Amino acid sequence: MHSYVARQAILDSRKNLVAYELLFRDGKSNSFPDIDPNQATSNILTDSQLTLGIEQVTGGATAYINFHSETLIKHFPSFLDPKKIVIEILEDVEVCQALITAVKTLKDRGYTIALDDFDFDEKWTPLFPYIDIIKIDVFNQSIISLSKTIRKLHRLDVTLLAEKVETAEQFAQLKMIGFTHFQGYFFARPEIIKQRRISSAKKAILDLLSHSSQTQLDFDAISATFSTDPGLTYKLLRFINSPTYGNNQEITSLKHALIYIGELELKKFIALLALSDLNEGKCSEIMRISLIRAKFCEIISLKRNDDENPPKAFLTGILSMIDGILDHDLEQVLAILPIHDEIKSALRNEKNYLNHYLALAKQCEQGQWQDCDNVAQQLELSTEFVFQAQQEAIAWTDGMLDV
Repeated sequence: MHSYVARQAILDSRKNLVAYELLFRDGKSNSFPDIDPNQATSNILTDSQLTLGIEQVTGGATAYINFHSETLIKHFPSFLDPKKIVIEILEDVEVCQALITAVKTLKDRGYTIALDDFDFDEKWTPLFPYIDIIKIDVFNQSIISLSKTIRKLHRLDVTLLAEKVETAEQFAQLKMIGFTHFQGYFFARPEIIKQRRISSAKKAILDLLSHSSQTQLDFDAISATFSTDPGLTYKLLRFINSPTYGNNQEITSLKHALIYIGELELKKFIALLALSDLNEGKCSEIMRISLIRAKFCEIISLKRNDDENPPKAFLTGILSMIDGILDHDLEQVLAILPIHDEIKSALRNEKNYLNHYLALAKQCEQGQWQDCDNVAQQLELSTEFVFQAQQEAIAWTDGMLDV
């Protein structure tokens, strides 16, 4: 039996990351496995389900984990640290006295309890004294109807978490009616309230992205761009002196710094720095997901022996949210972004090998396991390799962002 996990960000009202929901699959039934709790030692989640361990999968953030009634009744979560997880009670459980007693016991032991996909059914009332978080699917629901239905929850001392939040406008409206935690891709969608001109400073950064997509680098031109931005230069020197690229190297000039990294790594590093600066003031999770996709696509590309100069797969992943970062329509961004046509096609969701890599990355992060299996098969990759690539990409990204 093989096991897989995806993580989906949960953000607060300031778009700061507060947790990840973990989505499991047992490799056969695409569901959380039915395991005898007597055999449910820590390796079930930490070794089998979470190969790297919960903290490494979440980067130290809190983990939301779904549990069925039987595993709750038999106190299956009790070997996990209550400070590091939130127990999610699934919407299809039968509310019985055994379940109520189990939830109370877990609550008394310090666990945070959430109701998943809350449907306002009266059956949940006996559990309310032990519930800390209520998750509500807001997809295709009007703000007016949501406002009316959640009024009855205001008497409870609970956190309201909105799932499937898709737009910045929806996010703002949900905050107004009482939601404080959010899940969905609202943080990555461009706001088309008004068209913003792309500043000259951002154009300089986009020029760096253009350089990174060329077969041969123009070191003099790149040095000139870095020279106009002390912040970028500082970041370059800081990264060169980090374990990622080797440390304690005495750099004598900016051009020396650029050459020291090595051309292929420099191309990826330029893209990383450019995205970091363009992402300033935006939700940090956009940067995190973009980097995970970039590294994931790179690993897949290397496995399939693609030509890596320029690093098209890496650039495809790192630019996969560029429209949301710049708050512009994708076509407007691609019109001014001088990157390879194959990358542009992949970002437009036109079918080519790069688009397949990107689709696979998205399916892994969303826990769409069946689609993931289908694309992996088309690319002649094992699902085990794809899962390992995702975990490697997550670990690499969390390491890069901690530097």
